[in-house]
Amino acid sequence: MNNYEEQIKPELTKWQLKMQKRPNFIDRTSKKVQDKINNIIPDKIHQVITGTIKQMVRGVLTGAEFTTGQSIPGASLEEIETAVRRKIDFYKKAGAAEGGITGAGGFWLALAEFPILIGIKIKLLFEIAALYGRPIDDYRERLFILHIFQLTFSSQKGRQEVFSQMVHWDQHSQHLPDDIHQFNWKTFQQEYRDYIDLAKMAQLIPGIGAAVGLIVNYRLLDQLGKTAMNAYRMRWFEERMLEGEKTMLPNSLINKV
Repeated sequence: MNNYEEQIKPELTKWQLKMQKRPNFIDRTSKKVQDKINNIIPDKIHQVITGTIKQMVRGVLTGAEFTTGQSIPGASLEEIETAVRRKIDFYKKAGAAEGGITGAGGFWLALAEFPILIGIKIKLLFEIAALYGRPIDDYRERLFILHIFQLTFSSQKGRQEVFSQMVHWDQHSQHLPDDIHQFNWKTFQQEYRDYIDLAKMAQLIPGIGAAVGLIVNYRLLDQLGKTAMNAYRMRWFEERMLEGEKTMLPNSLINKV
């Protein structure tokens, strides 16, 4: 490892342990508060949100609108992450501005903002994936993006489950079906819906929408960016570990790994 990789490795390890820890009292209390907020929202609104998430999942798996973004050929991890931090900072500011405006516009404008924010977050994740050199036209990479999204906004219990699916992703993804239509995206969407953006739903409550839109958008995008960076760091180190193992094998076996 170079100096930068040695510098960030403790941060990555700390994040990995955090993703795997058992839910504590604060986690359980926060989930109860989020559930109460969720119960305030009318059923019709829940249906709209569920439909939005369903369409988002379909779009991420099959759409072409998220294929923008450029990698940095031959860049070191430090150079990549410098560019990633700039991208996250841009999206945080843009999301906060958009959230503040729509949050001040009342209930229905705040509701209309929900799918817009999802789009902003997904766009950020695609930009980050591209900077790390990931082939975002591969649906397996798009599934990884959805896992990052879910990991960021899950309860601690849900976070443990999602994280376990992301460890050694390159090996795990080889067992996924080649045809995206064979993937059980409906089940994924339902599990995702149980956890995603419960805090953001508070923007739909009259009187606090503007504050939620401004502050929460900024924090959610910051949280999303940090989760994405650590997720791709994890894969970066996993891949280099595998490369190191290959160099220790006889030449006759390297191509079989």
